[in-house]
Amino acid sequence: MIWNETKECMSRDELQILQSKRLVKTVDMVYHNVEHYRKKMQQIDLEPGDIRGIEDLHKLPFTTKDDLRETYPFGMFAKPKSEIVRIHASSGTTGKATVVGYTRRDIEIWSECVARALTMAGVTKEDTIQIAYGYGLFTGGLGAHYGAEHLGARVVPQSTGNTRKLVTMMRDFGVTVIACTPSYLLHIAETLEEMGWLDQIKLKTAICGAEPWTENMRLQMEKKLNIHAHDIYGLSEVMGPGAACDCAYHRGLHVFEDHFLPEIIDPETLEPLGENQTGELVFTTLTKEGLPLIRYRTKDLTSINYGPCECGRTMARISRFKGRSDDMLIIRGVNVFPGQIEAALLELSGTTPHYMMIVDREGTLDTLEVQVEVEERFFSDEIRELEKLSKQIGHAIQNAIGLAVKVKLVEPKSIERSVGKAVHVIDKRKLV
Repeated sequence: MIWNETKECMSRDELQILQSKRLVKTVDMVYHNVEHYRKKMQQIDLEPGDIRGIEDLHKLPFTTKDDLRETYPFGMFAKPKSEIVRIHASSGTTGKATVVGYTRRDIEIWSECVARALTMAGVTKEDTIQIAYGYGLFTGGLGAHYGAEHLGARVVPQSTGNTRKLVTMMRDFGVTVIACTPSYLLHIAETLEEMGWLDQIKLKTAICGAEPWTENMRLQMEKKLNIHAHDIYGLSEVMGPGAACDCAYHRGLHVFEDHFLPEIIDPETLEPLGENQTGELVFTTLTKEGLPLIRYRTKDLTSINYGPCECGRTMARISRFKGRSDDMLIIRGVNVFPGQIEAALLELSGTTPHYMMIVDREGTLDTLEVQVEVEERFFSDEIRELEKLSKQIGHAIQNAIGLAVKVKLVEPKSIERSVGKAVHVIDKRKLV
């Protein structure tokens, strides 16, 4: 099924005409209503009339998270406060939070986009969907909630925490769909296994987002829970969850291009990259009223494919995220992403996707220790079995990142679980 076939399956020519029309309108709105954008455009002698369509997109300045922080709290809003019906904010680890305002129309469009994503994952109004994202200022909970209601599904607004209660409700309510982070879904699976309830639930679909995860991790979760797992993407600044989602073919996440205009740029040179080239994802919102954004740098690393999909949708697809440009670690001159470690671990038997990277400095030399949870049976075997596995893991990681690391094997469930976004890196270099 396709939620909005008229929009999701339009020809590229039709789509580009629509995008151009909406881009011109958005640029005019931000120039006249947002002082920050007006000043940025004036600094480069750019006027709204210079933007005649998407072919002129490259002329516009970029927007970063720092721009939102500098104008905290409402300096980037394009509508008066009387028209803002909801406010969300990101929980940034440094500096001020980034604040997002929504008009009533923004909420309606957001709900529509999430309904599209859920339909793409096979969810219907016959399903019962448990929302296990955080509610409140984080956009995940309410974003998924409103989209599911728009679809017509029954919603269980569980939020995060108290996992045993969550799985009890999952069993007792006959939940068929779960929406949560992929790391929390792993924790849910562990809890179901501990309680002996894996065969007592009716779960068939998982909608996972808010953090990067690998294809191998998806396959592992599908096997363990006997479900179909789908990747949903969004940013609080751009809208929230529902900017893109993968269909049943899992060949990239379809971007809802009638609302979000994607670009891929080189994060160093800021120059545009071609189709299927990996770089930083940039979004321009085309229909946002409360907080329209021009060429917003997401920091997420991906590639884009404009070819048609077997599902029938014609909108561009972005590949699974390699990571974030600001999550990249430079260790002894080597660029390392947490996702590379996860992918290497999932290729091996006996390991779990639960790991922690400890970066430190001994003298002038950076060091990397990877703590890896392994199956219980290894701790009952002879020491040489642990040593053998440790060497295998070290070799796999070195092949993946080109860097020798120290591997420390730890017992199952010894690495702290997160009900929100998973934390995989402790950089002690930043603490000294």
